[in-house]
Amino acid sequence: MVSPTPPDSMAIVMTTDADTPSPLANALTTWFAAEARDLPWRRPGTSAWAVLVSEVMLQQTPVRRVMPTYRTWLDRWPTPSDLAADSPGEAVRMWGKLGYPGRALRLHACAMAIADEHGGTVPERLEDLLALPGVGDYTARAVLAFAYRRRAAVVDTNVRRVLTRAIQGRAEPGRPAGARDIALMESVLPVEDLDAAGFCAATMELGALVCTAGTPSCSSCPIASLCAWRLADFPAHPGPVARSQRFAGTDRQVRGLLMDVLRAADGPVPAEALDIGWPDRRQLERARDSLITDGLIDPLPDGRYSLPS
Repeated sequence: MVSPTPPDSMAIVMTTDADTPSPLANALTTWFAAEARDLPWRRPGTSAWAVLVSEVMLQQTPVRRVMPTYRTWLDRWPTPSDLAADSPGEAVRMWGKLGYPGRALRLHACAMAIADEHGGTVPERLEDLLALPGVGDYTARAVLAFAYRRRAAVVDTNVRRVLTRAIQGRAEPGRPAGARDIALMESVLPVEDLDAAGFCAATMELGALVCTAGTPSCSSCPIASLCAWRLADFPAHPGPVARSQRFAGTDRQVRGLLMDVLRAADGPVPAEALDIGWPDRRQLERARDSLITDGLIDPLPDGRYSLPS
């Protein structure tokens, strides 16, 4: 079998200089210009706040599910200051059924910090973005690249998979390794700001549409001729295959059902409203208590429950 990282393919992929993007970058950005999905957060004139909202919503959630909530959210709160002036409970209510509603609380806290500490404008420096509540390394770099068109190594699951295959010749990237993943992206990232931002977006799109986890479409891949995994005759992943997490019957499902009750109510609900007929009483109580601990439900002195105020 051919070596997973053939020297000739590595030279093709990595060759670049200060003025000329690599063949890999050229191929990806050319493909992206023709094939990129028309998504609202990619359109010219999109605010940095809208980009930040999209990035938080897209964490562990597919585009088709994000789109309706994204639009209604920005219709109601087009700026961070608009959201900061409203209650965290309304943020949770508007989050709807996107899942992982703690993201709504973090986005509200982020909006408050932007309003209080940055005059209502999403900051443009990496260190300032990282200091915002709920903003991690990926989200901060994504805002820099996609909102401010700066050179920043943006690495998500899709990017890791593309680079692992194209550069390292392996089928799957394995567990995330922050600094090492960013270093790998840095090794192929174009030097100029606009070129780098475009490359990040193109790499993410390729991983989402073509270089997918289960059934990659290698025949339509724009970098097939440069891909170390293909040149190595597609060696199989030696480790365990990641399994999708089940949802039915889990605490996550029960938490979601309880949140549905609170979101549908105009105000606080009595305790019996949270008795949703779930057969496992201990699980029901555990789910309710975890929502309280996470700040997603407020227990009131009179025994009722509400969204956070």
